[in-house]
Amino acid sequence: MIRSLLRPALATLLVAIFAAPGAAQVATFEPAPARDDAFELSIRNIMRGPEHVGEPPAGLSWTDDGEWLYFRWRPGGGEWDDARELWRVSADGGAPERVTDALDEETAIARAGGDLTDDGRWKAVGMGGDLYLVDRRDGTVRRLTETRAGEVSPQFTDDETAIIYREGDNLFRMNLADGGIRQITDIRSGSPPREGGEETAQRQFLIDQQEELFEHIRREAEARREAQARRDSIAATEPQPFYVPNGERLGGLSPSPDGSFVVVSTARSAQGTQGTMVPDWVTASGYTEPLNVRTKVGDAQGSSRLALLEPGTGETTWLEIAPEGTESPADGFAGGWNDAGTHAIIWSRTEDNKEWFLYTLEAATGELTLVDQLRDEAWVGGPCGFGCRGWLPGTNTVWYASEESGYAHLYAVEADGTGKRALTSGEWEVLGAEIPHGDDRFLVTTNEGSPFNQHVGWLDFDGGPIEYLTEGDGSWEATLSPDGERIGWVHSVANRPPELYLGDAEPGAEVERITESPTAEWLSYDWTLPEIVRFTAEDGAQVPARIYRPADAGAEANGAAVIFVHGAGYLHNVHNYWSTYYREYMFHHLLAAQGYTVLDIDYRGSAGYGRDWRTGIYQWMGGKDLSDQVDGASWLVANEGIDPARIGIYGGSYGGFITLMALFTADDTFKAGAALRSVTDWAHYNHGYTSNILNQPQDDEEAYRRSSPIYFAEGFGPDQHLLIPHGMVDTNVHFSDVVRLAQRLIELGKENWEMAVYPVENHGFVEPSSWTDEYRRIFELFERTISAPGCTADGGFCAVPSR
Repeated sequence: MIRSLLRPALATLLVAIFAAPGAAQVATFEPAPARDDAFELSIRNIMRGPEHVGEPPAGLSWTDDGEWLYFRWRPGGGEWDDARELWRVSADGGAPERVTDALDEETAIARAGGDLTDDGRWKAVGMGGDLYLVDRRDGTVRRLTETRAGEVSPQFTDDETAIIYREGDNLFRMNLADGGIRQITDIRSGSPPREGGEETAQRQFLIDQQEELFEHIRREAEARREAQARRDSIAATEPQPFYVPNGERLGGLSPSPDGSFVVVSTARSAQGTQGTMVPDWVTASGYTEPLNVRTKVGDAQGSSRLALLEPGTGETTWLEIAPEGTESPADGFAGGWNDAGTHAIIWSRTEDNKEWFLYTLEAATGELTLVDQLRDEAWVGGPCGFGCRGWLPGTNTVWYASEESGYAHLYAVEADGTGKRALTSGEWEVLGAEIPHGDDRFLVTTNEGSPFNQHVGWLDFDGGPIEYLTEGDGSWEATLSPDGERIGWVHSVANRPPELYLGDAEPGAEVERITESPTAEWLSYDWTLPEIVRFTAEDGAQVPARIYRPADAGAEANGAAVIFVHGAGYLHNVHNYWSTYYREYMFHHLLAAQGYTVLDIDYRGSAGYGRDWRTGIYQWMGGKDLSDQVDGASWLVANEGIDPARIGIYGGSYGGFITLMALFTADDTFKAGAALRSVTDWAHYNHGYTSNILNQPQDDEEAYRRSSPIYFAEGFGPDQHLLIPHGMVDTNVHFSDVVRLAQRLIELGKENWEMAVYPVENHGFVEPSSWTDEYRRIFELFERTISAPGCTADGGFCAVPSR
């Protein structure tokens, strides 16, 4: 009976598209709870997600006096779409307070970020388009502007008597003693006025003739010359115009501490590009409305460039931000000035993203010094790399992150390019680094000791061992108080979502938990800490994975297994802290409670394991990342008693792509798969992500052909089963991706596949009803195809009764 209902639906796209949420084609299999817990382990309940675990504390910010720590948080127990609210807790700890009323202006400014004077007493803040000066000693606030123009990005001058800020396309300097304002730059669009030429000479002849012949004209001309002389004497102190070339637009303005030099960035938009139209189907108007979204990989890209401007003279030097002989053009970014204002950091990378260059720019001469560069035959990247750079306080020393050793580490080098040295080293990664204001050391986040944990500690500017503030399993994120004495921590472990903690900024200090996000109902369930295992891949690599065993859920193994494939490619999901895939974490408990063994793999391309792991998928997505899934399946057979004929696979986005490749190219390793919001053809994905890994389709067609499931649909076997769920308003992986694949499967006469479409969902689902329908279908797929021995009999479906 099940077969007779399913086969027509799986054979054609028309029927499949109407198999949308609420239009079930088969009997619903809802698993019976494995234990008598207060928390009902059901698909519908799991997919309520944030109703159970809330939204974790985020956006931590201390008040200037260090007395209060504010944060955004939503505990469980509310509606699924409730927003985070503003809370605060005393620096001494205790129960958090919900901030029910709008913050008064002074409190909002006191917890806002801003530029600080060297002694930390004064803070310049831009908020709501106006500027404020805060005395952090007593908390008083002085409003500096109240205009409609919009002033932003204030910074103190080197002598701290004034602030430099941006208004519109220009920089201004405000004297803090008397409020006097002077314009620093005069940025204009277009070309400078044309000088010389035949027409100008012809007109000048007439002007000279008139002055020669008529006394009246001579008197007026003399008056004009005297007025111009007066204007010229004033203009000597005014900024000279800088013209943004035609076809370009102004980007950033990075002034030196005294405002005498500015690094200007301009950008040019790509020409002749074509975006993709994504229909929005369910709208308030009743009409289908088109959304014009991103271009596809290989389409024309915009560019940027940098100039050093001396506003007083108008002298401009356009910077050559790639060494001579570099094959690919480069885009540049200003990275800030040293305290003395003599040098700026300039960082650039080639358009093909295979090289980056780090320069220092000498303001007085406009000369660039290349202090380091990195080339990767795959693509440059890694954690921390593009955001971790700056000047050591009071020095001409640049610090930055690089994967030069094969792992992301910190380095330092002098402005003249000498004295390069590694500050950290080892087969682990620096994940983040900052220099707290007024401090003489780094506050770093690393995975030293284990790729499965993240810890925070102090690192001296000279390098050496890190003095860690945290220990044990889990992840830690730190927000240091203004006086450096206290830290607001966000900490999680694998079976508990992130919570806010408070403690002293000392190694081994006790911490106090401030929040409890999950409901008592959710906490009543015995959520497991998944064991992390490693198995040997075909090339000898040790591949990490999380495993969920039926015994951990109080159930007997049924001999079947499901492999979960995380999304994003470069993402870390095998670790000892809370996963962003927390719905899947709960779903894996449900599968284990029904007898399935679940394996969750950090396949090649995942984050956390260094450069070689990160780039292991270069020019072949569906290569080592897929073989890692196949080797994981073999490990399950050899070590967990899994029936090789009863292994399923599922995942979303990149995980959906791997699922398709697994069913189309891995022979009969996988009996069934659910490919959620999956990429089916990489030539239809975006440029920034795809061109790094596969280059451009017009330059490396073979990489796209061997990496795109649509070319391998013939390999989908008659005894395999495929579910393709996809949001119809997906602006990331477009719905047209799976429509094209569906047509391919139809033309190939393939059976045992079905689509489930979600008319209001984008790439990341939000509606609990959509989540529930999707995962009900995934569960039913595995129940029909792999849950019991002999599933290959009777047309490929297991004899599982409806529950």
